[in-house]
Amino acid sequence: MPARVLFFGATADITGHREIEISVSDDLTAEAALKEIVRNLPGLGSHKLLISINQQYAAQDEIIRDGDELAIFTAVSGG
Repeated sequence: MPARVLFFGATADITGHREIEISVSDDLTAEAALKEIVRNLPGLGSHKLLISINQQYAAQDEIIRDGDELAIFTAVSGG
C-alpha cells in the first residue's frame, strides 16, 4: 500500500496538487521521501518545507510505513 502525501496552502499552489501517492520501501525516511517529492515537483525546492507523518511532525530519520499519511507544508511564522 502506498503512502498518501497531502499538500496544504502554498505547497498545493506550487504543485497544483492537493494529494499524491508515493511508493514506500522498508527503509524510506521522511528526509528521503521529501527529497524524492521535491525531485518530482521541483517548484518546492526553493521553499523551507516541513513534513508530518500521521498528523505528527516528523524527524528526518523517521521511517515511513505503508498506508501512512504525510503532509508537506511551508514553515509558517506569525507575529
